[in-house]
Amino acid sequence: MPENKITFGKIFWPSLLAVFIMSIIGLFIFILIIGGIIGSFGEFGPKPLSLKNNTVLHMVLDGEIGETSNSTFDPTSFQVNRTIGLSDLLFGIENAKNDSKVKGIFLEVNDLNCGYASLREIREALIDFKASGKFIVAYNAGEVITQKEYYLSTVASEVYAFPSSAMEFFGLGAELTYFKNTLDKLEVEVEIIRGSNNDFKSAVEPFFRTDMSDSSRVQIERYLTSMWEDIRTDISKERNVSITKLNDIAETAAIRRANDAVKLKLLDGVMYRDEVIDLLSEKIGLEKGEEPEFQAFEKYARKKFYSEQKLTKNDDPNIAVILAEGEISTDGDGLSAKDICKLFQDVRKNNSIKTVVFRVNSPGGSALASDEIWREVVITNKSKRVIVSMGDVAASGGYYIAAPGTTIFAEPTTITGSIGVFGMIPYLGKMLENKLGITFDRAGTNTHSIMSLMKKLTPEELKMIQEEVDYTYMEFLNRVAVGRHISVEQVNMIARGRVWTGRDALQIGLVDRLGGLKDAIQYASKKAGIKDKKVLYYPLKEEGMWQEILEDFEEENGAMVMSKHELPEALTNSYAAILRMSNRFGIQMRLPYEITIH
Repeated sequence: MPENKITFGKIFWPSLLAVFIMSIIGLFIFILIIGGIIGSFGEFGPKPLSLKNNTVLHMVLDGEIGETSNSTFDPTSFQVNRTIGLSDLLFGIENAKNDSKVKGIFLEVNDLNCGYASLREIREALIDFKASGKFIVAYNAGEVITQKEYYLSTVASEVYAFPSSAMEFFGLGAELTYFKNTLDKLEVEVEIIRGSNNDFKSAVEPFFRTDMSDSSRVQIERYLTSMWEDIRTDISKERNVSITKLNDIAETAAIRRANDAVKLKLLDGVMYRDEVIDLLSEKIGLEKGEEPEFQAFEKYARKKFYSEQKLTKNDDPNIAVILAEGEISTDGDGLSAKDICKLFQDVRKNNSIKTVVFRVNSPGGSALASDEIWREVVITNKSKRVIVSMGDVAASGGYYIAAPGTTIFAEPTTITGSIGVFGMIPYLGKMLENKLGITFDRAGTNTHSIMSLMKKLTPEELKMIQEEVDYTYMEFLNRVAVGRHISVEQVNMIARGRVWTGRDALQIGLVDRLGGLKDAIQYASKKAGIKDKKVLYYPLKEEGMWQEILEDFEEENGAMVMSKHELPEALTNSYAAILRMSNRFGIQMRLPYEITIH
């Protein structure tokens, strides 16, 4: 009796057809949903925002906070990936302070992704909002209330938490990842070339060490201590708990759960969410059981910001704010020299612009791209004063492009400095030969005609590259010396690749004033003699219909959002670091490490 064999074709073609049909059905359903949302916009694009009396703004900060807002749809997970713009947030808070229909803010914080400098700017704006007599109620309801989330929520008039939430309050710590043992196993050798006295420039240490060098440990411990002092000071002012007591609480790990924080007066109480809603209703004079009129703060801020920018663009703006965020490169994503240089050129051509605020939030990157941007700042400064505002980080190349600014603002917790240079050259020949059996042979007209990753550099070639790195470092020192009006020798004493906090940088002359973006704009306005500020942000952004569609799609179709299976954070961070290393060409000006601050 013959065997009943199932052929490849009998499995493959029906399966392919089934996948094709399901894909068409899925796409059809998706188009119907999007079409329904688009239909809700009517004929004339996004709907104008209309507030009712006694509105409570619902501020949910639950993701990445960047310099500008952005929303993208990921079709593989049916999720909207959002970045909340700090500029939008600050403008929205300022606008809400003077909006008679807004009675207060309900602040919910969860899974924040930003630095302490950004958080401090938001806190300062909320403190100003609170000073107007309006309330802020904060609620922490995550599985774990992180230290960052708690730090931001302490700005509120009242701070509550979910009864069974765990809570972190352990001080600051930094964890670095080292790849040397991995590279050894793969038989990959990395040649490291730093500026001759750049012992603090430890961005390269993970590739040739398995732990911190003494200089690396010194600077990390110093800036963590400085940041922790500022964080405790800010919390102490709002919670009326001494700075010493806050440190004792962290040292003894006295807080494990939200109830512990209530006993120690770091929280006002624990509540379920419906109880917090009842509290808000009571605050605005509603009857028991009536819910407040909530308005999503992010949408409120975005619409107000875009509306104001549209008017300003057509009304002779007099202050330009150029937003620069990410790793510095000649082109592509992040902080692109091609894009930023074009923005400065556009600002110079705009005769109504009287002064410029250059907002820098960058760990550095390409030395060549940094020099391109530096040049545009210098040229602009000749006709329109450039005031620099530093974000979470403005270090190495990020400091290089800030140095020509006439006045530099930084938050106390800003990471800055790192004036130094390095280069990394991996040798892959041994790995490819021993692991894959690939060999290489060469022919050339001259001794150094072949300098590749498959051939070890000779001592003479390494010396040549070292000289180039030292030359770039001296250029860096000279740029800073001219911008800061001090000698090259003085710069060299505080450089060597060392990282400083904004507060320490103020003491050594790397920055001029402590403050955020709002302070820098106010200062620029005063110096330019501007009484009626008309601030235009670059790159120019307008409210897009698709951004609102994506946000509404996420809000209204939450049940359809598929869960995203993610790799552990430590693994994805390591993979991202290796990818970044592979994309770095030429001499680099970068922050000395990639760290996670807890």
